Amino acid sequence: MPRLPAHAVQGELKPLPNVRNVIAVGSGKGGVGKSTVAVNLALALAGEGLRVGVLDADIYGPSVPMMLGLSGRPDSPDGKTILPMRAHGIEAMSIGLLVDQDTPMIWRGPMVTQALQQMLQQTAWGDLDVLLVDLPPGTGDIQLTLAQKIPVAGAVVVTTPQDVATLDARRALAMFQKVGITVLGVLENMAVHVCSHCGHAEHVFGEGGGERMAGQYGVPLLGALPLQGQIRAQGDAGVPIVVAQPESAAAQAFRDAARALLERLAQQPKVRSGILASLLD
Repeated sequence: MPRLPAHAVQGELKPLPNVRNVIAVGSGKGGVGKSTVAVNLALALAGEGLRVGVLDADIYGPSVPMMLGLSGRPDSPDGKTILPMRAHGIEAMSIGLLVDQDTPMIWRGPMVTQALQQMLQQTAWGDLDVLLVDLPPGTGDIQLTLAQKIPVAGAVVVTTPQDVATLDARRALAMFQKVGITVLGVLENMAVHVCSHCGHAEHVFGEGGGERMAGQYGVPLLGALPLQGQIRAQGDAGVPIVVAQPESAAAQAFRDAARALLERLAQQPKVRSGILASLLD
């Protein structure tokens, strides 16, 4: 697959030098499997031939290192920049790689936002097509910093079909739209559970909530992901389902969502560069 072009970002911001597209993954509400979705989506995008990274922006509850099976400390060759760690073919950075696992992050908002900016800007990312930023739940300081200071090509909102989850996800979606970040679509997680013994399908958290929310806000539903024990187990084991069981229906659902995301991103304006841009400006 050819390299993914850089797409337009919000306001007057410019794309990062080594990262062509930053995509935020938010939820508005905790407990909807957002980090699991972000990690498997990143691996599915890498499976499409892209160069992919994940930034774990959940300072208070980082989970990406465990899900990717990462441990130890990243290297800093010059004392100024940090080398991202690699797992399953993608790059990753998280506060969880910089502090002890059991250390509580008792930080106020300004320290949290500063940490996010430093991890993004002082990490020596490779030449990435996509950097997924796994946001914490809510619409607080980190989300505001992302909107104001970090060039974002688009956002994905993760929800479950449950009404109480879509209620908060609507707030996250509306926040992205209000600050000028394009919402590329909604991903409905835990949409259906299929019994591994008898094959019975059950909508444990309700049905169609993500699709209704996407329709209300005029954005596409990028996919409906299953509720499956193996997805959780493989994340806990540090080998996500997309790489552990690539032929499974769950892995296929993530790949379908990744392709839908790329199709949606391709519809957005691209960043002009080089001589042509200077002539047109």
